[in-house]
Amino acid sequence: MRIALGADHAGFDLKEEIKKLLERTAGIEFEDLGTNSNLTVDYPDFAQAVAEAVAAGRADLGIIVDGAGIGSAIAANKVPGIRAAMCYDAASARNSREHNFANVLTLGGRALDAARMREIVRAFLDTPTGEERHAARVRKIMAIERKYQRG
Repeated sequence: MRIALGADHAGFDLKEEIKKLLERTAGIEFEDLGTNSNLTVDYPDFAQAVAEAVAAGRADLGIIVDGAGIGSAIAANKVPGIRAAMCYDAASARNSREHNFANVLTLGGRALDAARMREIVRAFLDTPTGEERHAARVRKIMAIERKYQRG
């Protein structure tokens, strides 16, 4: 499994902890798309980079960390084909994958400690997408996206 990973300055430290977790996880490759320090940057830049990597097929899933996880979810969801979910515990991470087929996880670097982050990331990566009844709902979500795409 290939993971695209990104963060802004508020998520940098937690992103570094995620990298350690991914390095210890068999079958996981990841690409760190930045940022590479605690210097102030704009989260939409990194959310876009991760979302585009997933949408283009260069990564299977993405993980983005900013201060609250909300802004990155909003930004990533602007990229066609992305279903980014801001998760706050393992149950929400499992639900995002099983019910909503989320392909990008966003996290709040100022809201989570490393232990909680590990639980959420493991749940997100270990949970497969769900049954056909969920797939039908996701197809409806994607139809909404197509309706409003400019092009």
